[in-house]
Amino acid sequence: MGKKKLKKKIKALKAQLSAHGDNDSKGAALVSPLAPATFPELPVIKGASFSTAKAGVRYEGRTDVMLAHLAPGSVVAGTFTRSATRSASVLDAQAKIGHDSSEGAAILVNSGNANAFTGASGVASVNAICAGVAEKLNLTQSRVFTASTGVIGQPLPHDKITDALDKLVAGLSDQALPDAARAIMTTDTFPKGAAAAVEIGGAPVQIAGIAKGSGMIAPDMATMLVYIFTDARISRPVLQSMITRETDRSFNCITVDSDTSTSDMLLIAATGQSNAPEITDATSADGQAFARALGGVMLDLAHQVVRDGEGATKFIEVVVTGARSDADARKVAFAIADSPLVKTAVAGEDPNWGRIVMAVGKSGAEADRDRLSIRFGPHLVAVNGQVAPSYAEEIGANYMKNADLVIGVDLRLGVGSATVWTCDLTHRYIEINADYRS
Repeated sequence: MGKKKLKKKIKALKAQLSAHGDNDSKGAALVSPLAPATFPELPVIKGASFSTAKAGVRYEGRTDVMLAHLAPGSVVAGTFTRSATRSASVLDAQAKIGHDSSEGAAILVNSGNANAFTGASGVASVNAICAGVAEKLNLTQSRVFTASTGVIGQPLPHDKITDALDKLVAGLSDQALPDAARAIMTTDTFPKGAAAAVEIGGAPVQIAGIAKGSGMIAPDMATMLVYIFTDARISRPVLQSMITRETDRSFNCITVDSDTSTSDMLLIAATGQSNAPEITDATSADGQAFARALGGVMLDLAHQVVRDGEGATKFIEVVVTGARSDADARKVAFAIADSPLVKTAVAGEDPNWGRIVMAVGKSGAEADRDRLSIRFGPHLVAVNGQVAPSYAEEIGANYMKNADLVIGVDLRLGVGSATVWTCDLTHRYIEINADYRS
């Protein structure tokens, strides 16, 4: 694409994004063109209530703290970033997550400040917040989970959060989960929510989740904050096994920029308030039905994170088949999905399939140049190590105009396969991250 044509495209893109309206998150004023038309209707989860407050942690004039209160008997499971520089909140939650308790529980999340790489003061902030929440809700501190997201390396002004606790507790409502989704946003351009209902033993079970994530997204558990709530009756070990497995099928299959955060976690709370029978075996019919519904919610949220990738204009599914193993297929898929050259070509609607060949070759997976084939959606682009006789450049160029794209690679070496999801890389990504702290 020529320089003049690229400038014209960027100008048109900016006009298109501006038409979607503004958002008060600093550095993320334009709503993603890939955003859902509306926020989904989330069901009431019996035994869970929520509230938000404008604490002024970093953002002025918008909610930036959310509190979730869970009824006695609730069980909590989770997965956490494996970053070597993970935050005080992540370490604290990891230490608490494996304990069963008949007590209720609470989750408090702030946006605007990650409370990461803040040394002893970061630990002190977590302790102060946990103590404050525990006192207000009559819980032990071991049942209070916190999370922080935002700028790394700045001390968290936790007194602004503890000063807001009275308002947060007074405002708790079972209707406020959508408000919580907005309060945890940073560079997100839209709030993310998903829900599902499933019948267990003839009784309905509800699942609702929210997430935040837009940049610093790469698989290493789930590089974002995710909170899922259900009224299911389920043992904590079974819930933990499910959430770990479904994370590998959803959040660990997405990437925006290949960067893994210091602060990310996924927590799921089951209040046990449904009339459905308890799920004690993940392999039972009831366990499998619940896991399918849960996995659907998680995959929906994961896709929304990619669709809100900083500056994204294209949603890309990368499907790799015919690998020697699933692990090899995953290597190839992420080599393609993380490649700046592939992502910028897609942004420019340039069907440069040579960049996909490059990504396969650098992946470290076993590949045979003269066997692999490449597809853009239904269109065969390359086969047996060369361009397909039926392919023409205009076919690829027209396909690249779509907002949702599928890149397919068949290595023709075995039965290994993998699917990952990513987005394009535009100048808007640079703008957001260059201005993030200013």
